[in-house]
Amino acid sequence: MVIKVKALVLENGEVFLKDVPTPTPQEEEVLIRVSLGGICSTDLEMVKGYVPFTGVMGHEFVGRVEIDPQGEFTGTRVVGEINIGCGSCSFCQAGLKNHCQKREVVGIRQRQGVFAEYVALPRENIYPVPVESPDEEAVFVEPLAAALQVLEQVHIPPSHRVVVLGDGRLGLLVAMVLAEAGLESIILGHHKEKMDIVKPLGVTGVVAEEFSEKVDLVVECTGSSAGFQKAQQILHPRGTIVLKTTVAGKASVDLASLVTGEITVVGSRCGPFLPALNLLKRGKLPLSKMVDKVFTLSQGKEALEYASRKGVKKVLLDMEC
Repeated sequence: MVIKVKALVLENGEVFLKDVPTPTPQEEEVLIRVSLGGICSTDLEMVKGYVPFTGVMGHEFVGRVEIDPQGEFTGTRVVGEINIGCGSCSFCQAGLKNHCQKREVVGIRQRQGVFAEYVALPRENIYPVPVESPDEEAVFVEPLAAALQVLEQVHIPPSHRVVVLGDGRLGLLVAMVLAEAGLESIILGHHKEKMDIVKPLGVTGVVAEEFSEKVDLVVECTGSSAGFQKAQQILHPRGTIVLKTTVAGKASVDLASLVTGEITVVGSRCGPFLPALNLLKRGKLPLSKMVDKVFTLSQGKEALEYASRKGVKKVLLDMEC
């Protein structure tokens, strides 16, 4: 008999709660009972058709391993990387499974997501959560790793001024990471109460329309195609834009100004989990202040709608309610 579990499913642009079969772990996989899931901008863009996908949504989570054939992780609280490479191509062999042309991506590409009671993942994708870190903070590890990817990709001299463009969920995490690295950073947004979250870390919050200075590097986290143009406006010649925004549809780009300004554009997405877990363990980031509201899994559609409102911080899904 096939045991069914509840899951939040996306089909043809519609989101609904559905009974789906409990995942069956394949060889070298574990079965995880999901505790909390986090809704991010990518999930919201998926509903708009960012990429074609049918199945269980979600990729940010914390949970506990219930079945591990090798026994190592049974009963362990874990988080997990979302990219699953083929293991044999040149990218995978070089440690770049995030760019494997045949990769599966949890809740995004050819792989069922985590907005469900259970999810199956390869053992190599999971990481134990520090015992001192509550679920409400551990659920941030995947986007925190994405924020850390900025430092992995770009060398930022201490003398450089950095702007984080956008005070949304990812923008706040990027600001935290830059502050922990000892860099002078400014976050531009529209919500004082959100920018105040990172103020104790030394990050200056400024209303975006009131900022007209030039800086060396902009991390674009607006979640809007218009953010790229704003980033160009406040950038020094030979400056760098780190592009974090992923949106459905196309953006208009002034290529000539990129050439004449000798601007470097760096696309940036998933990042390293171990440094993110180390940051989490130190307990110095105000992650709990980012949580706006917690919904049950059965309220998943309502949760997505709430998360899409302007000014809303992090929305979580409790799978165990």
